[in-house]
Amino acid sequence: MKLRYKILNSILLLLVAVIAAFAMYVSHDSACRAPPIVPTGTPGMKAIVYTCYGGSVVLRYADVAKPALAADKVLIKVHAASVNPLDWHYMRGLPYIVRLSAGVGAPEDISMGVDFAGTVEAVGANVTRFKPGDEVYGAKGGAFGQYVSMAEDRALTLKPANITFEQAAAVPIAAITALQALRDTAKVRAGQKVLINGASGGVGTFAVQIAKSYGAEVTGVCSTRNVSLVRSIGADHVIDYTQEDFTKSSQKYDVILDTVGNRDLSDLRKVLTPTATVILIGGGGPNDGKWLWPLAGPVKSMLYTRFVSQNFQFMLANLNKDDLAVLSDLMQAGKLTPVIDRRFRLDEVPAAIDYLEQGHARGKVIINVD
Repeated sequence: MKLRYKILNSILLLLVAVIAAFAMYVSHDSACRAPPIVPTGTPGMKAIVYTCYGGSVVLRYADVAKPALAADKVLIKVHAASVNPLDWHYMRGLPYIVRLSAGVGAPEDISMGVDFAGTVEAVGANVTRFKPGDEVYGAKGGAFGQYVSMAEDRALTLKPANITFEQAAAVPIAAITALQALRDTAKVRAGQKVLINGASGGVGTFAVQIAKSYGAEVTGVCSTRNVSLVRSIGADHVIDYTQEDFTKSSQKYDVILDTVGNRDLSDLRKVLTPTATVILIGGGGPNDGKWLWPLAGPVKSMLYTRFVSQNFQFMLANLNKDDLAVLSDLMQAGKLTPVIDRRFRLDEVPAAIDYLEQGHARGKVIINVD
């Protein structure tokens, strides 16, 4: 018996040591280094880069090599980009689990930004969907730069003529998230009552309009200063959370899309119909836990769903060209209009991310690259 306890204690101590070593390995920060020098004779461009993790002070407005054009790639001159929470997650390397893909100690890919809109400058020999001069928008790492190069079958599509480059750049991550949450996860249909918690934010402003396009009765939850905005984009009802707690209402909802993550699941359940769906897509900021907080939503929703009649789901967007085409159709039909809060120049990306991190942006924050 004593031998068994000694073996178990030894295994436990070894496990603790392994976990501690892994935690130290993943969480350590390497020193910032200078961006690589553009080789002589190589075409260059301006871009935002980072060579270490931290606040916006780690971002640099630098000269980098212009992307090369391959046979299956499209080279795009970027006119506008937009900022997403994803950007500060990678900038800070938080939660630490992000570093398993981005790079331990320091980022492996020093480029920043994902959402963009621009003009096709050149296409590779094998490209058939696009031609030089096409106005496009999409999602590609390195969007905070003057050019991006990407495969034609990725998240890239033609820009509708009735929207600007700024508006198009606001779309990819936020609008696809809203679309997939409402269409695929919740399967929203006409006549249903849908509540959007965080209706004035990047995802929320798209979600209100998309839910309305499906014929739902939409309630938006926001702060006092954003009530008129949320009403102007089509919400049937607007709840000012500083004046009213929607979880204490007698109203029941078929779908709740929570972009904030500031309510307990048990509170949300009080205002759900028996077969309702709750989609959790956000929550948390740069000052929240560095380790497990992003896993709390998926774990709680998975466990909670097993014991209640309602469906609780956590989701991440799948960026693709087909859903961008769906969103283009909605914009061309006048059913979806991107909401823009503030605009910054490319060299002001650090200030733009600082603003987004404060959590009070109305709609999307845009970067003008030209």
